[in-house]
Amino acid sequence: MDTTTHHDLPDLFAQLGLPNSADDIQVFVLENRPLPQTLNLSEAPFWSASQVAFIREQWHQDDGDWVHVIDELNALLREHPVTEQLAKKEGVGVAESATAANAASAKLRL
Repeated sequence: MDTTTHHDLPDLFAQLGLPNSADDIQVFVLENRPLPQTLNLSEAPFWSASQVAFIREQWHQDDGDWVHVIDELNALLREHPVTEQLAKKEGVGVAESATAANAASAKLRL
């Protein structure tokens, strides 16, 4: 039986004491990305000490009620190659790559 609680991004933002509407989350992500791949999410300069403590504590828990959604936020805040770079690297046409980028952007809108 699954006893873990399944949280989403609005739940995480509320837990962190941040505005948690879809628009608020999108603004937060757009204003704070891209984080370099070499920087741990909890080391980002925009977190308060209590937010850092929560993220670190939850990330290292075995049952990890919050791990999935913290990882989702982590992915949204990371550096991503420019669409044309992806197309060249993967041998995909720019139009196909742009469609994939638009799909990723739509996900960001929540």
